[in-house]
This record gives sequence, structure tokens and C-alpha cells, in this order.
Amino acid sequence: MSKPVAPALAAALLVSVLGCAKNAPVPAASASPSAAAMTEEQKTLYAAGLILGRNLEPLALTPAELEIISKGIGDAATGKTPQVELQTYGPKVQELLRARQSARAGGEKTKGQEYASKAAGEAGAEKTASGLVYQSLTAGSGASPKATDTVKVHYRGTLTSGTEFDSSYKRGEPVEFPLNGVIPCWTEGVQKMKVGGKARLVCPSDIAYGDQGRPPTIPGGSTLIFEVELLSIKK
Repeated sequence: MSKPVAPALAAALLVSVLGCAKNAPVPAASASPSAAAMTEEQKTLYAAGLILGRNLEPLALTPAELEIISKGIGDAATGKTPQVELQTYGPKVQELLRARQSARAGGEKTKGQEYASKAAGEAGAEKTASGLVYQSLTAGSGASPKATDTVKVHYRGTLTSGTEFDSSYKRGEPVEFPLNGVIPCWTEGVQKMKVGGKARLVCPSDIAYGDQGRPPTIPGGSTLIFEVELLSIKK
């Protein structure tokens, strides 16, 4: 489970789109073919829209706000005179992103705290100073890794709702990584395991992906639950 990407991604992408390709054509709203009727180029353009939309997801846009953004994209792409100064308002995109991420993360954190408190009360569970809730599911018999070791694991990650966002089991292949190169929850939790063991890690957002999350699969402020199986250690 890698460390979070830069939270400025959505803002940077938005600013780049607003300032790009002034001669790029913008199709009329009525010219919106279904996927089956799209050419390969149209499908690629649609994919570009999906990428932009997913990176804007943390802004939690209303339909009216999405219309304003579409207007900005259209004006930039067709070479129209901007209605605002990009040098003045461009930097404010990041401020808006942070404010909305923080607001949305608050609700997720509340749900996460409730989940973690319940998990900490289960038999065999322990809550550490960082907020990690660790519960051994299968005792291992081998060595325990250090933060500087490389480990091979199988894992499954879910949200507190039970929605699965990642699974090495489904991919049919374990993952290998330096233990000090992942989210703090894993660095701490996997060091408590022994080879051959399996554990559940309940990771508050502060030691996972923070207020920015990893949209669109992991909302900002999310508490994450991992079932981790430690397969081997490389010193």
C-alpha cells in the first residue's frame, strides 16, 4: 500500500486544462453519442473527460458548479477571453480543494472513529498510541520484520462500509515492498506480525491517506481496514 500521491493533483490538472490547447474544438452539447456509436478517437476524448472528472471528485461539485467549470474549459479551449484572471484565481483552486477535502474528511473521520472504537473492543484487539487497531487472526511462527526490511504479503483492503478497494488475492499475486515505504499504519502494523501470520489492521486516516484520500476509491478522511498475510521477509 503505497504512500499518497500529491494532493495538488486535481488542482494542477484543472489549471492545466483551463490553459491548454486554445484551438481544440468543443463539440456541441447535443452531439453526445453513446459509447457504442463513438469512434476510437471519441472514446479517447471521453476517457480524457473521465480522468479530469475523477480528479475533480474531491471538490464535491454541485451541478451548477460543474456547469461553471465546463464553461471555463470551453472558454479556454476555444480561445475566448477568460471571465476571470487566471493568475489571480488559479492559485485559489488549491485553497478551495483543501477546504472541501477537509470538510468532507470530517464526516469520514467521525465514522472511522466509531468503527475503530468498536474494533478495539473485540477479543484480542489492541489499540496503539498512533490509533492503529491491531488484531491477530492467525498466529505466525517465523520472524517479525523491521521497518528497514522488504516484505512479501497478500492483503485485502476495505472501507468501513465494507466496500473493497484493493486486493492482491483478486489479482492472484502477492506484493513485495520496503516496509518503510508504505503508509505508517502498515509500517507499524506489519512489524507486529510473524511470517505465516495473518492480521487485521484498522488504520485511521492520520496514518493512512489523510484528508486527501485516494479518489475515487478512497474518500478523504477514511479509516481503512486491511487483512494482511505476511508471506516472507527479505533483510
